[in-house]
Amino acid sequence: MLNWVFLFLIVAIIAGVLGFGGIAMQAAGIAKILFLIFIILFVVSLIMHLIRRGG
Repeated sequence: MLNWVFLFLIVAIIAGVLGFGGIAMQAAGIAKILFLIFIILFVVSLIMHLIRRGG
């Protein structure tokens, strides 16, 4: 999933450099959403690991 974040980030940067503002904003928005999902899943996974390890 983190690969998708980087892919959309690169698409947003390239689109921004080439002047495609709408495409750049959409790609950046998708990258932000995927990044937040990745962070949430990481935190949940970390908490679950700590709970299993402690118990």
